[in-house]
Amino acid sequence: MKNILGIDLGGTSIEGGRIEAGNIVSYAKTDTKASIGGETTIGLLKDLIAGLINEETAAIGIGVPSVVDRKKGIVYNVQNIAGWDEVPLKEILEAEFGLPVFVDNDANCFALGEKIFGEGKEFDHFVGATLGTGLGAGIIQNGRLLADANCGSGEFGEIPYMNGKLEDLCGSRFFTEVAGKSGYELSLEARSGNEEAKKMFDEYGRHLAYLVKIVVLTLDPQAVIFGGSIAKSFDLFKDAIFTNLADFPYPKSIEKLTLLSSNKENSGILGAGALCLA
Repeated sequence: MKNILGIDLGGTSIEGGRIEAGNIVSYAKTDTKASIGGETTIGLLKDLIAGLINEETAAIGIGVPSVVDRKKGIVYNVQNIAGWDEVPLKEILEAEFGLPVFVDNDANCFALGEKIFGEGKEFDHFVGATLGTGLGAGIIQNGRLLADANCGSGEFGEIPYMNGKLEDLCGSRFFTEVAGKSGYELSLEARSGNEEAKKMFDEYGRHLAYLVKIVVLTLDPQAVIFGGSIAKSFDLFKDAIFTNLADFPYPKSIEKLTLLSSNKENSGILGAGALCLA
């Protein structure tokens, strides 16, 4: 049986899977070594793929945390991986493995994975937002991934906000720099009844509400689906998002908006694999 590989390359880790009939039958994960980046990260990516590939593999799909020339498979200006200013990833991997390689933004892959396999099945218009090292978003319109000019739609994290940019307060740096602890540590404390930890998640929800306002004003989707490591604590900040949407100028839009967290562990991998089928 022919299979495809889906690779989710993030700012912290690289995760991949061999996919058969829509199921991940083999999984691998490694550190991105983002602070070193360059050829080191490329080498780690090659090693991970080599461990997953077999004689029945037909193609490789990969999601990366930046903008991409989809046709040429060139990755540009990766913010969280050192030395990845212009990487001809498609060319490099096709030369290494002799298989077709398809490259897109990792948040686009997450949204595509949610549309095909996850919470997005029932929506024709939604945004899939990844909350992790950074903040990214993929846009589904009319049931399909938005075909934009430069793969740059959904880069909401780069929007100026407060004293920096939105990503600073909607990604993991909010917890490590503002609270001095990881989001996971704080979630454990909040679930144990720690009031200060709960307040921190309320504050985080306030910042995400600003993101949601931008999304609704620009795209007016049926839903926003959150993924990434921080989304596992969605129950701790969902109410705070809605509380801070009370002043939205078009309340009917918020009333009709659905906010969800992904129930798929590996939507990014599945979505990256789905690039091979498009």
